[in-house]
Amino acid sequence: MDFQSPPSSPIDAARSWFYEAVASRGRPNPLAAALSTLDEARRPWSRMVLLKQFDAQGAVFFTNYKSDKALEIARCGTVSLLWHWDDLQRQLGIQGLASPTSDEESDAYFATRPRESQIGAWASDQSRPLVDRDALIARAAELAAKWEGKEIPRPPHWGGYRVSLDRVEFWCGRDGRLHDRLRYVADGDGWQVSRLQP
Repeated sequence: MDFQSPPSSPIDAARSWFYEAVASRGRPNPLAAALSTLDEARRPWSRMVLLKQFDAQGAVFFTNYKSDKALEIARCGTVSLLWHWDDLQRQLGIQGLASPTSDEESDAYFATRPRESQIGAWASDQSRPLVDRDALIARAAELAAKWEGKEIPRPPHWGGYRVSLDRVEFWCGRDGRLHDRLRYVADGDGWQVSRLQP
């Protein structure tokens, strides 16, 4: 990313930052992002999700459609995603509308998950109270026995969200805290680009 002569679109620059973060070793999952939503009282809440796809149509993550995050998305579809790569002194933020991915996309990704994770998607009533952990472990064991030697289907309550790229912001740390910041705001078929003070 050339902050002196920024590109007209943020797509390739963001993709490049993801590639570089993945290529750098020795830190937590570089594709983990803080997803922020608003609850029924319009109070913000954040949790970590994993980026599974990124292109001009948006950033994709997967979850339980009955979870708190999904209920909050249903109430107020606009969310934000934030990636922070401390070793690279970089931060990338996205704000946009979260829309469910197609059944085909969700099926295709679910099929790539480890078998234990597939069972976990069925066993967990995500975000609901749990009397004790033993009950969850027992439920997972029952499901593992049920599908032993069989393909595990995707739960109907599990799938992806694609977050549109309404606003994309790049932050790069500099000496003396004179950081570089660029904000891209979607404008029809193009982008409005603003350089921001640190």
